[in-house]
Amino acid sequence: MKEKIAKNMGMPQASRLARLKVHGATGKTPMFPAKAEEFAITLRGYNFAFLDESSKRAVRRALLKAVAIPGYQVPFGSRELPISRGWGTGGIQITLSIIGKKDILKVIDQGSDDSVNAVSIRRFVTACTGVEITTDSEKATLIQTRHRIPEIPLRNDQILVFQVPLPEPLRIVEPMESVTRRMHEEMDYAPMWLALYESIVRVGEIKLGADYPVMVENRYIMMPSPIPRFDNPKLHQSPTLYLFGAGREKKIYALPPYTDVRSLCFEDYPFRTEDMSGKVCNLCGAEEVFMDEFFDSQTGERLYQCSDSGYCAKRREKAG
Repeated sequence: MKEKIAKNMGMPQASRLARLKVHGATGKTPMFPAKAEEFAITLRGYNFAFLDESSKRAVRRALLKAVAIPGYQVPFGSRELPISRGWGTGGIQITLSIIGKKDILKVIDQGSDDSVNAVSIRRFVTACTGVEITTDSEKATLIQTRHRIPEIPLRNDQILVFQVPLPEPLRIVEPMESVTRRMHEEMDYAPMWLALYESIVRVGEIKLGADYPVMVENRYIMMPSPIPRFDNPKLHQSPTLYLFGAGREKKIYALPPYTDVRSLCFEDYPFRTEDMSGKVCNLCGAEEVFMDEFFDSQTGERLYQCSDSGYCAKRREKAG
């Protein structure tokens, strides 16, 4: 199965997929790392990347199935971490299970490299792996994100890991897990379409912001994590491998490269992203990117700033 997926992905992405290798009962489990001193690990007494090798293999098995069935939620045994569930433990477990000593890591939280969540996760991962870190999305080989996709288009040799709070798109119409599983199995998505239609009847448009549901390969409805609608088009036919982890809900799902991903909409009510026209970043002058809105408390002026702090910093650096 893995060989077939890798063939469709192309050579650069196939090399990235190779890190998901698992070992059977008769295979030898490599001792990794062979020598602790090979890595700048500060969490002494712990395995490389914190998790034990059996846990990593279990996560990678779930990832292989998720890549083979785009949009399908694969259950996995979410492990305990020194971080409370609901603070990105699903994405962290994926990152810890696939990261290698030669990787370059970037962690962002709602586009920012400097938020508490991003800094804490980055410190934890680097403390138990010693990998190089960066704020440049073009330099990074492995990016963990919460609620944003970087502005600079990602490449085929990169992996983007999403932290997902609620992976089930049908939860807004059906509270029971056993029922939503059957609905996915039978493609019984009529209640979801009805909910979108009712929104149009009430307010004249589909009133969904972040976490706007998408249809994957005309088969599964999927939650793209709480990214803004502005980022939804970046999922369609992307050359990058997208991995989604929900630690609290114990679910993993994925979008392999060049997957058809369409935001749910009607012919007479097409999907619309947030309108960023006419808005200019007050720091770097960027336009047509997703902006955060601020108010100057002294002048009352409305200001805009790039949500992607790494992208904004890079533009300012080039401008001198």
